[in-house]
Amino acid sequence: MPKYSIVVPFHNEEENVTKLYDRVKEVMEHIGSSFEMVFVDDGSRDRTYRLLEEIAAVDSRVLLVKLRRNFGQTSALAAGFDHSSSEYILAMDGDLQHDPTEIPAFLAKLEEGYDVVSGWREHRADNMMLRRIPSRVANWMMARLSGVDIHDFGTTFKAYRREVIHNIPLYGEMHRFIPALASWYGASICEIPISNSARESGQSHYGLSRTFRVFFDLLTIRFLLKYMTRPLHFFGGIGSLGVLSGGVIATWLLIHKLLSGHDVAGEHAPWFIIAAVLLLAGIQLIGVGLLGELQVRHFFAQSQRTPYAVDRIVRMKPSEESLLH
Repeated sequence: MPKYSIVVPFHNEEENVTKLYDRVKEVMEHIGSSFEMVFVDDGSRDRTYRLLEEIAAVDSRVLLVKLRRNFGQTSALAAGFDHSSSEYILAMDGDLQHDPTEIPAFLAKLEEGYDVVSGWREHRADNMMLRRIPSRVANWMMARLSGVDIHDFGTTFKAYRREVIHNIPLYGEMHRFIPALASWYGASICEIPISNSARESGQSHYGLSRTFRVFFDLLTIRFLLKYMTRPLHFFGGIGSLGVLSGGVIATWLLIHKLLSGHDVAGEHAPWFIIAAVLLLAGIQLIGVGLLGELQVRHFFAQSQRTPYAVDRIVRMKPSEESLLH
């Protein structure tokens, strides 16, 4: 079993595939420990998969996972993590904006005992208005909401201990929030500065729309971190407040009717509606909380469903590699 796994998702990166492989291989061979490279083709429509297949055909240290369609970066990373077999796992992008020469710094921190090592793009090369400012706002909010004091949640360039990353369910755009989710499991987290070079070739797959989606994910993460194992505390609290408020209004209307004998239904019709809505909404929210508790039990039953579908896995056997040489 290799000591290190380098997980890289690719989507239409034909101009960067070979360069990245050569650079990662050079760095890892210099480290001297056993390693594997897990390359995930996330439904590329160009020659990315063919180039990866050629690499896997001559290097048994390369495991190629081809997904049936473009599932997105989080799902591609999940596929890479699931198919890696080492104790330490490092993830990076396939567009060469992450410098492979910085890999040893991540692995050194894992060797020191940290569970998660996150890269920090201290000096970003992205567009100021479309990427850097929204990213700073999102990172500031994420740090406050999660209680994890790091500067950069969004970069893929991170390293993990196997037992930590395999305990974190990944779906949607959740890969950027792995440190926050890992903190829920009590993981030790540190951050190291990394360079953020401009793309050498190819086109970016990120746009302003993705930035907006991050803000919705922030709300999800906040809820997960605080109420993931006790959703009834959230929905039940709001529901109980609604039932209590509606009950107080209904009781006041009933007492007023009994004491005065007036037609309170005609005189206070809006209050009748408000009380009914509060009571019904409160009961429904309590019911949602109970259903959430059932889902939590299902989650801890360790369902084996994955957010991706694999088309094929390619890896050459070491015996075949020796014949080629």
